[in-house]
Amino acid sequence: MKKYIAVAGNIGVGKSTLVQKICTYMNWEPFYEPVTENPYISDFYENMNAWSFHSQIFFLTHRLRIHQELIRFNGSVIQDRSIYEDAEIFARNLFLQGKMSSRDYQTYHSLYETLADFLPPPDLVIYLRASEDTLISRIRIRNRSYERSIKREYLAQLNVLYEEWISNFRFCPVLTIPADALDFVAHPRHLALILKKVQEKLTGKEEVIFAPIELLDSSEDIEI
Repeated sequence: MKKYIAVAGNIGVGKSTLVQKICTYMNWEPFYEPVTENPYISDFYENMNAWSFHSQIFFLTHRLRIHQELIRFNGSVIQDRSIYEDAEIFARNLFLQGKMSSRDYQTYHSLYETLADFLPPPDLVIYLRASEDTLISRIRIRNRSYERSIKREYLAQLNVLYEEWISNFRFCPVLTIPADALDFVAHPRHLALILKKVQEKLTGKEEVIFAPIELLDSSEDIEI
């Protein structure tokens, strides 16, 4: 049966890597965060207050298109960052920072809520939770030039918004992964545990697993 998973979490937490690894073991189709040219981006960085609404509307529209594509895809899919995060985390953060007016934010969020009610939700959201220390460490390791200016305070604010969002998320089940404790890149046993928990969430059958037996045999006693 076709399934749809979305992987959510802060910048640098490891969403894309987890998507790739789950797809490798489960033979699913990945849908990564789209790389596209936002026609408002240069104006936005020159004057965020004037152009934040336009920029976020563009991102919301683009994310909606991606959501429709993955819903139409014939097989099971896993998505790197969902349409929900655009609105509940990043647009909300602009509003809280005073870079989007209350009028524009209410209009934007009303549009988002209308879309969200009509969109088929994921079967599962995997939420990667990590401290600012872990996020900064991983951002430094991947060494992307455009991320070097990201400040701890910004990551901390996003973490607060992520926690508020996930605690009130009701569209589908959520599997929260403690990314500070679980390093699914360095430790195959950690990945095995995550794969097992994903299968349990999707099927409710603990004895049925996707991960290879040799991977699971090395699992240590770590709880999620």
